[in-house]
Amino acid sequence: MSEKSPVKGIQFAIDRGGTFCDVIAKIPNQPDQVFKLLSVDPQNYKDAPTEGIRRVLESVHGVSIPKGEKLKLDSIESIRMGTTVATNALLERKGANVLLVTTKGFKDVLVIGNQTRPSIFDLTAKKLSHLYDTVLEIDERVTIESFSEGGGDKLKVVENSAKDLEKGVTGDVIRILKKPDYEKVKQDLQAIYNQGKIKTIALCLLHAYAYPAHEAKVAQIAKEIGYTVSVSHELQPMIGMVNRTSSTVADAYLSPIINEYIHNFGDGFEGGLEAFGNKLLFMQSNGGLCPWYKFTGLKAILSGPAGGMVGYGETCYDEVSKRATIGFDAGGTSTDVSRYSGILEHIYETVVSEVSLQTPQLDISTVAAGGGSILFWRNGMFVVGPESAGSDPGPACYRKGGPLTVTDANLFLGRLLPDYFPKIFGPNQDQPLDYDLTAKKFAELTEVINKDKAKEGIHLTAEEVASGFLKVAIEAMARPIRNLTEAKGFNTSDHNLACFGGSGGQFSVSLAKNLSISHVAIHKYSSLLSAYGIQLADIVIEKQSPASFTYAKESYEAIDSKVSQLIELAYQDYKDQSLTNFKTHVEVYLNMRYVGSDTHLLIPRVENEYDADKTFIQRHKNEFGFTLDRKVLVDDVQVLLVVESEDKQKHNPFEEFNKLSSTTILKDSKVIRKIYFDGDGWLETSVFHLPELKVGSIIEGPSIIIDNTQTILVEPKSKAAILSDHILILVDQEDRPLLSNKVVDPIQLSVFGHRFMSIAEQMGRTLQQTAISTNIKERLDFSCALFDSNGDLVANAPHVPIHLGAMSFAVKAQKDLWDGKLEKGDVLVSNHPSAGGSHLPDITVITPVLDDNNNPIFWTASRGHHADIGSISAGSMPPNSKTIFDEGASIVTHKLCSKGIFDEAGITKILVDEPAKHPGGSGTRTLNDNISDLKAQVSANYKGITLLMKLVEEFSRDVIDLYMGAIQATAEVAVRNLLRMAFHKFGGDPLTGLDYLDDGTPIALTVTINNESGDAVFDFTESGDEVYGNLNAPRAILYSAVLYVLRSLISSDIPLNNGCLRPIIFKTREGSIVHPSFEAAVVGGNVETTQRIVDVMLKAFEAAAASQGTCNNFTFGINDKEHNISFGYYETICGGSGAGPTWDGQSVVQCHTTNTRITDSELFEKRYPVILHEYSVRDGSGGSGLHKGGNGVIRDIEFTYPGLQVSCLMERRSLAPFGLLGGGDGQRGKNYWYRKSETEEGKYRHISLGGKCSVTVNKGDRVIIMTPGGGGFGSAPDSNSAAAAKKPTVNYPVTSSTPSILTGSVAMRSMVQETN
Repeated sequence: MSEKSPVKGIQFAIDRGGTFCDVIAKIPNQPDQVFKLLSVDPQNYKDAPTEGIRRVLESVHGVSIPKGEKLKLDSIESIRMGTTVATNALLERKGANVLLVTTKGFKDVLVIGNQTRPSIFDLTAKKLSHLYDTVLEIDERVTIESFSEGGGDKLKVVENSAKDLEKGVTGDVIRILKKPDYEKVKQDLQAIYNQGKIKTIALCLLHAYAYPAHEAKVAQIAKEIGYTVSVSHELQPMIGMVNRTSSTVADAYLSPIINEYIHNFGDGFEGGLEAFGNKLLFMQSNGGLCPWYKFTGLKAILSGPAGGMVGYGETCYDEVSKRATIGFDAGGTSTDVSRYSGILEHIYETVVSEVSLQTPQLDISTVAAGGGSILFWRNGMFVVGPESAGSDPGPACYRKGGPLTVTDANLFLGRLLPDYFPKIFGPNQDQPLDYDLTAKKFAELTEVINKDKAKEGIHLTAEEVASGFLKVAIEAMARPIRNLTEAKGFNTSDHNLACFGGSGGQFSVSLAKNLSISHVAIHKYSSLLSAYGIQLADIVIEKQSPASFTYAKESYEAIDSKVSQLIELAYQDYKDQSLTNFKTHVEVYLNMRYVGSDTHLLIPRVENEYDADKTFIQRHKNEFGFTLDRKVLVDDVQVLLVVESEDKQKHNPFEEFNKLSSTTILKDSKVIRKIYFDGDGWLETSVFHLPELKVGSIIEGPSIIIDNTQTILVEPKSKAAILSDHILILVDQEDRPLLSNKVVDPIQLSVFGHRFMSIAEQMGRTLQQTAISTNIKERLDFSCALFDSNGDLVANAPHVPIHLGAMSFAVKAQKDLWDGKLEKGDVLVSNHPSAGGSHLPDITVITPVLDDNNNPIFWTASRGHHADIGSISAGSMPPNSKTIFDEGASIVTHKLCSKGIFDEAGITKILVDEPAKHPGGSGTRTLNDNISDLKAQVSANYKGITLLMKLVEEFSRDVIDLYMGAIQATAEVAVRNLLRMAFHKFGGDPLTGLDYLDDGTPIALTVTINNESGDAVFDFTESGDEVYGNLNAPRAILYSAVLYVLRSLISSDIPLNNGCLRPIIFKTREGSIVHPSFEAAVVGGNVETTQRIVDVMLKAFEAAAASQGTCNNFTFGINDKEHNISFGYYETICGGSGAGPTWDGQSVVQCHTTNTRITDSELFEKRYPVILHEYSVRDGSGGSGLHKGGNGVIRDIEFTYPGLQVSCLMERRSLAPFGLLGGGDGQRGKNYWYRKSETEEGKYRHISLGGKCSVTVNKGDRVIIMTPGGGGFGSAPDSNSAAAAKKPTVNYPVTSSTPSILTGSVAMRSMVQETN
């Protein structure tokens, strides 16, 4: 290649996305070259970024460069790149073969994960495959010597002479239980290496974040053999075995793919990869660049979206007003949202394709499927996504047989202009978007909708239908944005909006109106803003170290020392990367939390100042509305060495607009198109070409502004100002058209469905953030809901399944008890089964919304499981309770707040004094947590009220009442249709199911369906009598169990509310196990009997075999007044799920009426006096059959503090989970107590505990729990049994849920709200 011009210093910024590769080339003394390529186009080029560089070099130098010829680097100053290579490999499960090396007893750490199933209503409970091929367990073990809960941190650690205690890097004292046999480790690794398949290791040992010595030595051995090793304490030295292991495996799985891609890219240049030096930089998930040789799989996963956030942060933030900006990145396959307030906000944890990732990353949340979101008419509602058409087949208009999508709606309504769109469609990829097919499909869908709504006198046009879907799509996009902002304490309207990505400009005005945002900034490179952000990004060198400090004067020196060490390491990297000529600055962050809380905040630390705790307390108060009188802890120290970009220029479109000296309003353009707008119909709309518009031009809506890469829609009454680098849209916030308070609009019904659910979700987020206890904060054992004036459930964000529907009975009970006696500011509390409670630890806080006459117009409520409320055993889950008074504080009703004043004295008396009056009883052992959690529940309810009243202010109370009723009617129709399906499948015969509790008590059900009305009688009268024990099930939880099964069988996203139960007539017998008396003990009924009710229902419907049939409730605790140690711990343990007609049962998941997480193994040992010896799959425990049942789990716990009270409340220890239609039974559960011998070292007495017991254990005792497997479905192919001949008679629409595309902090909140 001979150059005709001496151009040097070309800078490339490239974002290789899922569909398009965006290229920006900055050329000295020439205009930027900006263009898009298809990311994958093998017929035309091997690699899109290389092709982009080739085209620029060819253009700049004026010479022909044949494709495939190696490119010269001498005119290139830098290549900065973001890539989705890692993300795609993760989504498609196309990574490297990986060996997971971990501690003995924990080979299944990622199979079990946090034990939840991805979707609570998915009976298949299907999970995606894990990322490793095989596991090697190493016989080594360390643990934290002390424990932090209940005063354990004040106990003195006794040094011993055996030298098995060492200080960890966190400052914790570490006990070495077993050192590895490194020679055996070497032999085992060598043997696997010699097999030739696996050359990559993910190494994660228990507690390696605090004591990395064993892990470091094993890594050294593996590298000497020839493995590439991802080492957990090097990648992410943070507590949390599951997330750290998952992150390490992801890094090992993806890094070879990244390395292969980088080397292939390097092969396209003269001298290969080594010739680049530091010219080739990659964007990391944390928003900073790093040289190619430092780029790994874990750093790459959010590479592209990070560029977008940097891009709008640098170009669309108002530095003058400091008004925060919401970033909205709308692409074809995904939509991302984020928030920028002058600094890049980071999070440590996210989930991508069911893989937990623990690494510093920008807080960017993938919230929807983008333009490819599929449009559905379901159960009388407009539904958009979450299913996506993707890029293949893509939208209907792509001519590949795809479904109707958001993109099709934009095309049909004129918002996409086919003549300005590339002609790349059809068999020969030379045809335009297919408008005619899209119009035909909308006409067909409109006909279906009008037929369904004919009786209501509703007739819609195809345009109204398409516009309605866009309105629902906007609401679906706005919902996570509200979660992102309002749940953190910020008003969404107090932001600017920055829209970018391929379709961001089409949604910008509608979205801003929905969020009440007045200004939208759109950069001239908006459709390539990720690439532009990559051009502006800094190089960031990051160092992190775990810590375990109380932030106090005595720890300042240790914190300073750790900071100095990290800065020194960062500067060493800086020198090694030859970056010494650049301007740098150092940022130091402390990851801080309150004692007993898991809410971490990353607090910047100012050099030589020691007020980070004050900053933390103030920020905690700002975000969560309260402070705690507790110590502040430092869990991690993070240092960022920022090598500043020389090209960085701050762009402030808001300031530029305010300083415009003159403006010109442009009249109609030469090009006019007709576009449909809701409320206005088809309007003539001007089309302007952005490159032809001068700075200061004002374009009034309706209009479209286009260039080669973007389409920006300016809606009627809004205006767009053309600036030097931006389009600034001034959004008209006109009054919304009045909605009828008599007739339900099906489009608005879908919108309100989103609004109501959004409020319930934000209530849940507030509760999780502000609560203190492990149960609510970490195990996520809570639910939040909205109710109409009658106390009927309107919206319940799906948290714990057994709470579904039950809270409505609690609200109605309080409504009747306090009729005419409530005042504003009153808050009620209750937990008694007679008042709609489930069991006593589930305390419900209920807040009325009163009108001026103090009549309730709405209600909000939150129910949380409190770890202890008194009772005859620690943890308030006594296995041997006989009456309700054995089970702790029982509250029929109490005013928790009176006129806004929290009654701490009154609730303390109820929780402490009243239970202690009962023989053998004790008051709560965790009063401080109880009080804090109750206040958090009050705050969550208040959040719901605030958001509800905003809705009333926006639409009027009559309209809200109308749609609260209509959303219930929608759910009612869906359930009636399901029941009619069951009627026909069984030929009109009654459905029957029968099973027994371990004590022989029958649970019997007969379902009789009226085909005409869709009503059904659920008759439980043949069930056994109330028992002298605690397995009695209050009626409220019977209703919840029925609601859960109906929703699971419908298998589509319907509103969860009181309407689901309207077609059901319940028949129970007073004095029976499902209709017990006022004094009956019920603590086991909520968690155990409900599981049996669900299994019996599924048996009656012939839908699935029995799952493990128990929550495996396990509690331990103590109230040691002599040593001032007091705590209670409660967990439920996963098992096997039942198989169905088309699926094998899932192993080691929570089943049916619970979906709570389990405390991570490292946190478990740090907080409590325990050693977890094994937590693994109980192989072979699932039932046999055509489809096999899922396996249970083995959990082996040693106790290290004397005198703990340990309790088991578990079923399926006598009677096995049944198989169905010829499938084999799952194995029964087993519980063992290994009592340590006081005379013989290492000897134990093996005692079977059974399912229900309470014992006092000594130091060194162990309890081993083996949970049941699920039943099999259908006879195995070689079976000759009579049952084998019977075929499944019912094929309900049960399908595995689509894997979630959500990522970021919104995803983490969604996991809280939708899988717990």
